[in-house]
Amino acid sequence: MKQYQFNWEEGTDFLIILGGVFLQALGMRLFLIPAHLASGGVAGLAQIINYHTHFPIGIMVILGNIPLFVLGWRYLGGFRFALRTIFAVVVFSVFVDSLAWILPANGLTRDLNLNALYGGVISGIGYGLVYRGKGTSGGSDILGRILNHWKGISISQSYLLTDAGIMLLAGLSFSWENALYAIVSLYISGLAAEAALEGSNVVRTVMIITDKPEEIRMKILHDLERGVTIIPAVGGYSGVTKSILYCVLSRSEIAQIKAMVRQVDPAAFVVISQAHEALGEGFKRFD
Repeated sequence: MKQYQFNWEEGTDFLIILGGVFLQALGMRLFLIPAHLASGGVAGLAQIINYHTHFPIGIMVILGNIPLFVLGWRYLGGFRFALRTIFAVVVFSVFVDSLAWILPANGLTRDLNLNALYGGVISGIGYGLVYRGKGTSGGSDILGRILNHWKGISISQSYLLTDAGIMLLAGLSFSWENALYAIVSLYISGLAAEAALEGSNVVRTVMIITDKPEEIRMKILHDLERGVTIIPAVGGYSGVTKSILYCVLSRSEIAQIKAMVRQVDPAAFVVISQAHEALGEGFKRFD
């Protein structure tokens, strides 16, 4: 077996995960826990148990993840991936219990709207950073992999089932109003996690079906200085052979390319889509 070696890239990942789990714990301690808004997964279940027993949340998060680690070790994506996940779970647990001694027990506000919003944003950014560091936060992530392997349930469906169960318990423990706000917070958290993971590098993809591919290609290359790919195609109805021009642009270039196509071939068919990320020449590097 190849010996595991720790390197600078690994160290950077662990620092990113460290910052991510700190934000998760901060979001919970400042907003979610004081407002009785349950987060998802094992941490949310720990919140509910803590409400009834006052048993430390961090310790329960570790205890709740142990059986999942045992069952899901082989689905954790290899030793390096599992090591990051263990690190994230343990450090999060330490942070969430330690911050209880530092931060005000009642949080910053009693407004459920503000708690749901800021709790979701801060903890969501934390989740995104953990994913960016190539780790997971345990709990639902591991359970999702196990259910996917054993029962063929998709990862997204397993998240839905797990979080639905947690929200049901939260409604019975706190109140149904709090449970509804917690669902909103979970949604906001997912958006924030996606933004933190993928950044603001949202781009547009353009497909142009035209009878004048060469003229439009030259204008894209010289006027926009963007690359373009020519895809041969046959019309499904007409049977006529045409060319599809495919290119990736920034949002600010969309108006230019539409004007360009309208000028060269007003009869062209243009499809503009949104892509989460573009990697390669002219865009983001493969780091």
